[in-house]
Amino acid sequence: MIGIFDSGVGGMTVAHAVEKALPGYDLVYFGDLARTPYGSKSPETIRGYVQQNIDFLIGKGARLIIIACNSAASVTTEDMLAQFDLPVFDVINPAVARVVGIVNQAKRKMKVGVIGTRATVKSGVYARKIEAAAADCRVISQECPLLVPLVEEGWFDKRETKMILRRYLHPLRIQQVDALVLGCTHYPLLKGLIAPKIGQQVRIIDSSEEVSACLREYLGSHPELDRVLARGGESRFYVSDVTDAAVSTAAKIFGRRIELIRT
Repeated sequence: MIGIFDSGVGGMTVAHAVEKALPGYDLVYFGDLARTPYGSKSPETIRGYVQQNIDFLIGKGARLIIIACNSAASVTTEDMLAQFDLPVFDVINPAVARVVGIVNQAKRKMKVGVIGTRATVKSGVYARKIEAAAADCRVISQECPLLVPLVEEGWFDKRETKMILRRYLHPLRIQQVDALVLGCTHYPLLKGLIAPKIGQQVRIIDSSEEVSACLREYLGSHPELDRVLARGGESRFYVSDVTDAAVSTAAKIFGRRIELIRT
């Protein structure tokens, strides 16, 4: 079973992308709605949540884990993950690899924007990894602390959401970035609003799509793990709290009703 967790419903964009990339594989998801957002929490607190979430998913039968939360992935250390005897993927490294590929293909200096929570941006993880792998790339990061609460409330088409997005994206647009990394798995739900505001010529990197492709490639080269993953087409979605907005957002992501199991 493939285990996926996030601070809320945003990580369901990753679960949906995995469903499409690996149809029929069993999934177990945990959304920590009771403690969302993670981006405003301290690194120590977030790491404690990560430990609990991974333990929960392993208890439900997960044989590999996807950390579908940029805030969690940005502060989780390799030493911490080494204590778990199973593969752990995050949404940061596949997105970084995609950016580096774009820069190398362009063979010119590029500016890449990154939008994320305070925790993700303050960690500097995207800028550090991208600039280390692509010398011709300059990373410009922008904290967007209000976007996760807006998505969790289902405010996708509200005037207030559009105004806040415009303000957050304005510095990146002024800098004329060539690509934009959606550094939070909640943000793909706002992609339709983000694209016209940042500029249609800007490449948008969606980490949910990148990590699902990475997982498919990994399983293709690790048949011993692939063989033991259940393929009953069963997806279970656990949450630490249930709200009407979460139920509505889950249905919007998957295009079908999703039962959220409170735990």
